[in-house]
Amino acid sequence: MRQIIAVMSFAFGLTGLSGATLAATQYPLTVNNCGQQVTFKKAPAKIVSIGQGMTEVLFSLSLADKIAGTAVWVGPVLPQYAEANSRIKRLADNDPSFEAVVGQEPDLVAAEFEWHVGEQGSVGKREQFADLGINTYIAPADCVAKINADGGDGVRKELFTMDLIYQEISELSEIFDVKDRGDALIADLKKREAAAVASISSASGKDLPIVVWFSSKEVKGDAFIAGKNSAPAYILKTIGAKNVVTTEEEWPLVGWETIAQANPAVIVLATMDRRRYAADDPKVKIAFLENDPVTKELDAVKNKHFVMMDAQSMNPTIRTIDGIETLANGIKTFGLAQ
Repeated sequence: MRQIIAVMSFAFGLTGLSGATLAATQYPLTVNNCGQQVTFKKAPAKIVSIGQGMTEVLFSLSLADKIAGTAVWVGPVLPQYAEANSRIKRLADNDPSFEAVVGQEPDLVAAEFEWHVGEQGSVGKREQFADLGINTYIAPADCVAKINADGGDGVRKELFTMDLIYQEISELSEIFDVKDRGDALIADLKKREAAAVASISSASGKDLPIVVWFSSKEVKGDAFIAGKNSAPAYILKTIGAKNVVTTEEEWPLVGWETIAQANPAVIVLATMDRRRYAADDPKVKIAFLENDPVTKELDAVKNKHFVMMDAQSMNPTIRTIDGIETLANGIKTFGLAQ
């Protein structure tokens, strides 16, 4: 009997080994990324990650040991990656210089946003990195059905969905030959998304008018509000709410007089550590809303229906699912969903 078990165990071991071999990435690997063909002769050994969302995807794939530097942060890293993140050089809280990035001698620069590494890249153009033998990868969520010609937040022609994040995870896991990790991460995120949607089924169909406020250059000026095809718009659609903004711009500047006409029932406020603009601070946002002669008359303000949402949940990232959970809980707390 022991001999039979040993033979069976050996057979199962060979089966597992065969599966792992079949799943291995075959190099050279060419990926069509944001309109460019990028070829990898082998798995990258050293990465510079530009964008917190991109960095957290790499952490989620257990690739922290390959990250030589990071940049563009809006808040704390996910708690489970705090220790790993503390050991990695932060090149800049915002946009790093081209010299700072190439100084780390990476063989891959991975960017969350095309405006950092693109035709009008604030950090550098893809061609500049290619001339130095450095590959570049941009998150599909920032270029698929999206126009970034002005170097700003861009115009999204189709509604963002989590499928773009799953595409990013799948492509990165293939590039780094860790497809098993990528598959497991995608499965977990899909499970969480399904659970989040199921948990708020009672809120569906409410068609609540909601505005999502990221920040403002001037507190009393026009506000950066989530456009109709943005990640927050996906969150709103998922729970059956109504976005008060109908423009295709990712984060259009909208006047409060315009927002007042829609009279939102809930206002979602971004929270972040970044302090590039005064309105980055959620306390400043609330103080303005409660004292401005126009905004203080909004139903959401009168009823103090403010939902605090991490800024990263408002970007197309793995945290978008957190945003669904956060907003659903807020709506329930306000008694707007039974």
